[in-house]
Amino acid sequence: MRDVNELVSVVFSGLSALVVEGVVDEGEAIRVSARTRDEPVPCPMCGQLTGQVHAFHGRVVADVPVDERRVVASVRVRRMVCPVLGCPRQTFREQVPGLIERYQRRTRRLADQLGEIVKELAGRAGARLSRALACAISRSTALRVLMRQPVPRLRVPRVLGVDDFALRRRQRYATVLIDTETGERIDVLPDRTTQTLVAWLREHPGAEYVCRDGSGSYGEAIRQALPEAVQVSDRWHLWSNLCGKVLAEIRSHAACWATAVNPARSGGVREQTTRERWQQVHKLLGQGVGLLECARRLDVALNTVKRYARMKEPTAERRAPRYKPTLVDPYRDYLRRRRAEDPAVPVTHLLREIKELGYTGSANLLVRYITQGRADGDKPVTTPRRFARLLLTRPENLRDKDTTLLRELTQSCPELSELALLARKFAQLLTPAEGNDAKLTDWITSVRSVDLPHLHAFANGLELDRAAVDAGLTLPFHNGRTEGVNTRTKRIMRQMHGRAGFPMLRHRILLR
Repeated sequence: MRDVNELVSVVFSGLSALVVEGVVDEGEAIRVSARTRDEPVPCPMCGQLTGQVHAFHGRVVADVPVDERRVVASVRVRRMVCPVLGCPRQTFREQVPGLIERYQRRTRRLADQLGEIVKELAGRAGARLSRALACAISRSTALRVLMRQPVPRLRVPRVLGVDDFALRRRQRYATVLIDTETGERIDVLPDRTTQTLVAWLREHPGAEYVCRDGSGSYGEAIRQALPEAVQVSDRWHLWSNLCGKVLAEIRSHAACWATAVNPARSGGVREQTTRERWQQVHKLLGQGVGLLECARRLDVALNTVKRYARMKEPTAERRAPRYKPTLVDPYRDYLRRRRAEDPAVPVTHLLREIKELGYTGSANLLVRYITQGRADGDKPVTTPRRFARLLLTRPENLRDKDTTLLRELTQSCPELSELALLARKFAQLLTPAEGNDAKLTDWITSVRSVDLPHLHAFANGLELDRAAVDAGLTLPFHNGRTEGVNTRTKRIMRQMHGRAGFPMLRHRILLR
């Protein structure tokens, strides 16, 4: 720098609209003395330029910190005289647009900086960060700064995304509306009822496409308010619903594939209890006893009785235990061989032998390992959820051993083979393309030709919302950005849990 004035102009460039007269180091703060420029300014009422000074006033405003210290600007401003006779404002105090606003104790750039902090962190967290940045504010001030941030002007997009999120899980929900093409937040509604969405859509018409999940209330609201708009069912929700039905089908056929995976494993107490309960329910129904009376006599819930009544035969769902790796695993083959040679060999002998081979665990661990049958099992035990994951994963993404296991599982039952084929065909429809609506019709026909009741229910649900499903499979629009907004909303709600209401939540969502 060639002189002090040039240094000041660089360090305090945000005050360039003023004339800096001096800089004083006060220890914890840096005080800048400045004044406004000697130029005519317009009257705020009539707009007439004037350079006539009536008096001078002093203003103290905070600016962005320098060298981790506060910057305080003492500014001398002029009170001007309006030259127009009869003007309501005979005198007025000049302002510095873009730097010092009326009634403010911070410069515009410091206010913008604090606004970005509280937009991300809100009250207490924003106050803590502001102290670390040498521009301390209180949590109450942080909230006031946050609520003064202007939200974007509401506009109606061409493609509107609608989804709900929980204000309090299973009790209160709200609705978020966004532009699915740009991700811009449009509005947030306080609930997810049909009436609220209908009122909003009628007040803000113009959307050509509306992306939504399978919610019946949203679908009805769109039909009432925007009958000409195309409803688009979100493909992720379609796939998620199919995954749930596939898992239910796998669980209902556990008697087929569980034996194929682990022949030595029996059904256990759960399977026996299910069979007995099914027989009790159907025996009472055969005697003409009603569902509610069955629930009273058996001391079970009414929905449980309904579920057993719908079953043609008792399910044989088998839940295999999830074993953690143990110190006995490296000696599994040795234990299996010894027990095959001498089935009556004592556990104490086996413990002594594997200790000579390097086993460092306890006798209790070995006893549990043998009692659970882990030493004798020929194949790994799987679960319905893992089976469903293998079936729903792209074949090229499976490891060789997983591919082999999946082949064995699906070959154990003709219905499971059909289930795997139908799941893959539906996955192909999730890539939007023309003609997918006709392919969906063929897929539904194939589903109804096989004995897969849970998949039948899924197909019936598709038919009930067929127009939106066809649009979802043929058009490129989806609700992915809306789900992303909901994910970020959860982070915002965790920050302000129990300390703020819906208006502030809505404000923060729209500011993102």
